[in-house]
Amino acid sequence: MSRLIIDKKDNVAVTLTGEGNIPAGHKLALRDISRGEKIIKYGEVIGVAKEDIKSGEWVHVNNVKSNLDEQVEYSYNFSANTLSAQTKTFMGFKRKFGRAGIRNEIYIIPTVGCVNDVCIRLAKECQSLIGGSIDGVYALTHQFGCSQLGEDNDNIKKIISSIALNPNATYVLIVGLGCENNRLDGVIQALKPYGRDNIEYFNCQEVEDEHSHGMAILKRFIANARELKRQEIDLSELCIGLKCGGSDGFSGLTANPLVGKITDKVVSMGGSAILTEVPEMFGAEHLLMNKCKDVDVFNRYVKMIKDFKSYYTSQGFPVYENPSPGNKDGGITTLEEKSLGCVQKAGTTQIVDVLSYGEQVKEKGVSVLNGPGNDLIAATALGASGCQIVLFTTGRGTPFSTFVPTLKIATNDRLSGFKSNWIDFNAFSMDEEGLFNLILKTVNGEYKCKSEDVREIAFYKTGVTL
Repeated sequence: MSRLIIDKKDNVAVTLTGEGNIPAGHKLALRDISRGEKIIKYGEVIGVAKEDIKSGEWVHVNNVKSNLDEQVEYSYNFSANTLSAQTKTFMGFKRKFGRAGIRNEIYIIPTVGCVNDVCIRLAKECQSLIGGSIDGVYALTHQFGCSQLGEDNDNIKKIISSIALNPNATYVLIVGLGCENNRLDGVIQALKPYGRDNIEYFNCQEVEDEHSHGMAILKRFIANARELKRQEIDLSELCIGLKCGGSDGFSGLTANPLVGKITDKVVSMGGSAILTEVPEMFGAEHLLMNKCKDVDVFNRYVKMIKDFKSYYTSQGFPVYENPSPGNKDGGITTLEEKSLGCVQKAGTTQIVDVLSYGEQVKEKGVSVLNGPGNDLIAATALGASGCQIVLFTTGRGTPFSTFVPTLKIATNDRLSGFKSNWIDFNAFSMDEEGLFNLILKTVNGEYKCKSEDVREIAFYKTGVTL
């Protein structure tokens, strides 16, 4: 039998290979646990026993319920590690407008789903023209942009504008229709303060032939972009996005803590990292709060947590409406258990900032970003805030990728072998040097993520659709 006891305070262990009717990655009781007694894993409460549980019995959804308190109050007790400074460089594309890109790409972004086909046809014709150092020309299509109101419409405008600012984009063409709610002039105004000269725009209703008009712009972009060369750049210009999806019982034991070590390493080199998925902080938010660098960051973090909880309850849902069926199949019983594993991706250093949805990263170090847990929405938000790459841990597997390279990190051997066409790295080895070297190869353009040809975006939909 192979069991793992994570913390000396735990009253459950994780079976690594399976025992009897208990699958690998699931929990078993280390001693008799009485009904109403708290279940302890990671040295933290992950739930409450719904019935008496005998020593050695399976501890899961049939006999455990969440212990989350929707009305909990928070206090600030700073506790974070100080990291030794290191130096490192990578080979990327220096941008005159700020941080470096890890790809030389051209984005075609519709303001509204009505012009998706226009953007797709433009991107398709560009494929035969790609050469030099260009990594790709991509149409980042979506179904929204019209019939949204208020904050919902503002969110779409904000994310489209923020995507256009990502340093991986050498050039961006934003294509409007002309009559949509998400008007092109609003996007132009949102981007005006950034003074970018690598972004162009047009409305299809205002030109005679939208395809020839768009191709004239894109041919000019391609001619310029293909001449760019990678340069040596300080790693302090790198920002990694932290995301997990399709978690299992090994997520908090292998992939997430391993990515946490990478986060610490990147931060020690002056770089940045962004953690999102606010609902997957519930039950572990106190650990991040106590790493906030000062009271101001703590207060903003508390507000983000409380606002997101209110968003749930105002819609008539409990804050613990999670984990998903796949998470439960993988051995995760409650939201707080999932959260305690999820937040490990942030490493051990301090939290330096709290970002609103669509806001650009500003501080070196770890920032938390307001956004939901949904894989594609959250990963899009990470790229929109300035991450050049997303480190995506998974115990179940997924073929998706957002609009920046999305490196899939498996939590277990079975998934890594079974879905080798999806998975870039097997974290069950806990090979920190191996993962860091693969990330550097990806950043340098020497390695292409398994899912990198897939480019998708999604929005955090919050309001009425007309």
